Amino acid sequence: MEKFTKLTGVAAPMKITNVDTDMIIPKQFLKTIERSGLGKNLFDEMRFNQDGSEVADFVLNKDQYRKASILVAGDNFGCGSSREHAPWALLDFGIRCIISTSFADIFYNNCFKNGILPIALPQEDVDKLMEDAERGANATVTVDLESQEISGPDGGTIKFDIEPFRKHCLLEGLDDVGLTLQKEDKIAAFEAKQKEQRPWL
Repeated sequence: MEKFTKLTGVAAPMKITNVDTDMIIPKQFLKTIERSGLGKNLFDEMRFNQDGSEVADFVLNKDQYRKASILVAGDNFGCGSSREHAPWALLDFGIRCIISTSFADIFYNNCFKNGILPIALPQEDVDKLMEDAERGANATVTVDLESQEISGPDGGTIKFDIEPFRKHCLLEGLDDVGLTLQKEDKIAAFEAKQKEQRPWL
């Protein structure tokens, strides 16, 4: 998993509440078990018309937000079913950080497991960042995980909270497999002992 230390990029404003995982990645794209390639189908039913043409007024179809790496969203982001394809699609599109007032629990947990930083802030802070994001590509936002600070285009800063363990995992780029492999020597020693004591297993 790619490390998350400091991210500077364009923030896209998505003033929609209760964005569920089916909106993020519709059910017809869940057949794959590959983490790559889903970005083109992110928000598919919101980004594209039935004939495949782009919906011009959808935020990620606007030129200034096509390469957004931060999403400032409405309340209760990621609700609905527990599909891990949702953070896969966001990450594959290029979104590394999502800022909202609240997240659905399973989606929130899945973000950390895939190298995405979800930040929950009070409404007034989200409103300020939403205003910043509405300025377009010329107004970049910096998210510094080490200092737990968001810097806006005007130089203002907003502090955010994160659990120390989750912060450590993101900074070090550790998903569940990476965490397990940190104990590889102990696992190997256990397996060797098991083989010696129980060779019939």
